[in-house]
Amino acid sequence: MELVTAVLGDHGQRPLHDYVVVTAVTDLNGKPRFFSTPELIAFCRQWRLPTNHVWLFSTRKSATSFFTAYDALCEEGIATEVSRTLDEVSDVSAPGSKSHTVVQGEILEGLVARIVSPESAERMKKVLQDYPLQVCMDSEKYLPQKGLREIYAQHMASEEEQVKALLNAVGSDMCSDWSDWGLEGTNNSLLYKFLKATPLDLMTKKFQEMLNLLLNRNMKVRYPCRYKGFDAKERKTHFRMTVHVLDDYVFRKYQIEMKRNPDLWPLYRGFFVDVYIMHGDRRPESVVSLTDRISESLQISHERDNGSADEVENLMVKLKFLPYKIRTFLIRNGLSTLFDNGFPAYRKYYLKQMGIWKTSFEKQQQLDWLLTEWAQYITSKYRGRGPNNHTYLSEAEPFLEQFAKRSTQNKRLVGYTGSVTATESLKEEVIESSALSVQESLTVAKQEKIDMKGKGMVIFFPAIPGCGKSAVCKELLNDPGELVANGRSIHSLMGDLVKGKYWPLLAKERQKRPKETITLADKNAPNVEVWDTVRDICNDTSAIGVPVVPDSPGTELNPFALDALALFMYRVIQRQNHPGNLDKESPNAGYVLLMFYNLYSRKNRKEFEGALRQQFGFLVKLPILKPERPPLPSAIQDVLSEGLDLFGSHSRKHGKLDSSKGSLSQKWSIWEKNLRQVLNRNAVYFNDIQTPFKEAFESVRQQLIAILKGEVPINSAGEEVRSFNNITYAALTLPVNEVTQTLQHLAATNIDIENYFCDRMVILNSAHVTLAHKHAHGVAAVAKFGDLRGVEVPVMLTAFLFSAKLCALEARIMENEKGIYSRNPWPHVTVWTAKGTRPKESNFLPQMLQSGHAWRVDFAPVVLSGVVELL
Repeated sequence: MELVTAVLGDHGQRPLHDYVVVTAVTDLNGKPRFFSTPELIAFCRQWRLPTNHVWLFSTRKSATSFFTAYDALCEEGIATEVSRTLDEVSDVSAPGSKSHTVVQGEILEGLVARIVSPESAERMKKVLQDYPLQVCMDSEKYLPQKGLREIYAQHMASEEEQVKALLNAVGSDMCSDWSDWGLEGTNNSLLYKFLKATPLDLMTKKFQEMLNLLLNRNMKVRYPCRYKGFDAKERKTHFRMTVHVLDDYVFRKYQIEMKRNPDLWPLYRGFFVDVYIMHGDRRPESVVSLTDRISESLQISHERDNGSADEVENLMVKLKFLPYKIRTFLIRNGLSTLFDNGFPAYRKYYLKQMGIWKTSFEKQQQLDWLLTEWAQYITSKYRGRGPNNHTYLSEAEPFLEQFAKRSTQNKRLVGYTGSVTATESLKEEVIESSALSVQESLTVAKQEKIDMKGKGMVIFFPAIPGCGKSAVCKELLNDPGELVANGRSIHSLMGDLVKGKYWPLLAKERQKRPKETITLADKNAPNVEVWDTVRDICNDTSAIGVPVVPDSPGTELNPFALDALALFMYRVIQRQNHPGNLDKESPNAGYVLLMFYNLYSRKNRKEFEGALRQQFGFLVKLPILKPERPPLPSAIQDVLSEGLDLFGSHSRKHGKLDSSKGSLSQKWSIWEKNLRQVLNRNAVYFNDIQTPFKEAFESVRQQLIAILKGEVPINSAGEEVRSFNNITYAALTLPVNEVTQTLQHLAATNIDIENYFCDRMVILNSAHVTLAHKHAHGVAAVAKFGDLRGVEVPVMLTAFLFSAKLCALEARIMENEKGIYSRNPWPHVTVWTAKGTRPKESNFLPQMLQSGHAWRVDFAPVVLSGVVELL
């Protein structure tokens, strides 16, 4: 049972009323077992105990819809909207005895999702039928005359006095003996006597096992023991032990131990146990006889107990919402960092938190602005020590309220905390300000530019040796062009020339130079850990990070295709006198490149680029291969496949051991020799397929200049890959090249369309038809497409509608087995909008046509294959 009250310190929101909820019931008959959800609801409704709202999802479709709904709501979810959505997508809904919005408010901490047995749905329906929710009339007269807040207010001397007053108010049934609640009178020597005693049953043995583990691992747990008396007749000592876990980290460490030893019993936050130590016959023969009987009893109990555990039902996951995390993790928990170490350390802290949560880039930008304002506000008001963590909401809530009043976007960011009526008004505001078409959310990203004034740039390379990064860095130093406009400077740090750890040295170099400096990190950055380091360096030195990646279509399991890997290997074995000794004289050059190649494994190209865009907002592509090129010769494919297989065997046997060592060293030597022969025989092929360096360099430089000038949008929409927790809409994505070909054909066959495109720059980066948008149609409408992801549906393009400021293709979703259709009144693909025109206005092209402000060209239907995606 959990007590939610304002008097014990601020959390995510001060509750409107003090209340309790039953969150779990444990059966201690044998191995501790949690009640199933139906059992919990039945028990609480029988005894009129308060419960939370519970939803049950018994099918694949509804369960997928639940997680999809969370992905759509996790960055903006408030209680009213979350409850409404889950009511719509769940199979069974069991309302709580108290409404969250009535007793707590709109700020929702999160949800707990738990795997249950397939029979739970039917059992839950029966429980709801047998035990309908009872509303206790005139309940106020049964409550204590004074409320919790009033009792605490009247006893402000100490927390102990407040707890005593509270327990006295609820009566002796709740607290018959005050000594159990205080720390005085404890005798911890009883703990060690208990641990040395011989257990008489399985429960005692498992309890001792738990305590010994906690003590041996020095976990932060308190064990106060209170002597209760000695029974002379039965010769036993009675004492009461309380186990209180002091740190959340204990549970994580204990879970690791439970994985190693599944027989460990579960650990709870706090509980007490009545312990009786028997003082029996100490003669050796009596002890042996007793030990034999106990061992036999414990074995029987263990065998009976093992069959009752259902580990699957213990699996659960906590899903928290961003408005709550803003208050607790980013504001409250960051106060000490802000006041002790200053704003730069605080900013580093909250940016790191957002990175861990995989917060969407758009929300990270908004939160950075919010928390910068918060830091300025609170530090100007409190000079020296900050506000008390227990009462931080007294400062935070008025600040957040004023921040929210500025815009609908701000309201959605911090979570609305007004009345239900006001919450509904917010929903209407959101609908009005959001795009009905799929393109609007993309255009938000398109329009978001970064102001580079006072900011520098760190250019780094998530790449593989041989990609040409050092050559690019050298040429950028020699010919930076407009990169050094307005007095900017540029410098490079080559990893092969650095002694010691590279990235800390790079950080020091940036701190020595002006903030506007452009830094070339001439070193491969192959994993997320390095990317996090680059992000931290950027945050600490007021810079943006720009990853430069070799352009390659990749494979299903690697962002780099084999032809790119082959080219890199060929370039490496042509080197001479390389400062990093990775050249034609290196006996294991092939192995080294395979090692780098495998550092990127388990990510396809889309996931690789998406992760970088998500973290840094920008991506520059280094051209390496000509678009029109012959396929990779079979001899090269064969030698690379052999090398990849050999690398897999080597890694499984020897881990990171050098290829010159271990049981496969001879095979490596033969393969390295064969690799060089094959690659050198195909020198003409490699020279023909690679992009000329001058062309590649110019492409990279122009992309970097465009970013520096603010001409490139943050997290460019055309190639946007959203994080897993930022679903905004469901759509049918269409092949861009086929849509482009359709437009080109229309322009070639219709003079009006040709003239329309003549003076307009139209570059189609993505093409899709909206199925449902969370702000326009509701989260539940989007969530119901969760289990349809990847389904292909035929889409027919039938007409081209255009006005002076926008154009779109009319789309008809053809009849399909899954019954997929668009919730938009006029399904379409937005093709182009003029600067300053919101893409959602394309929804009104049919009305503009009727009023004479738009034109329509019908054409022979073109059928394309669309794929259901959540974006």
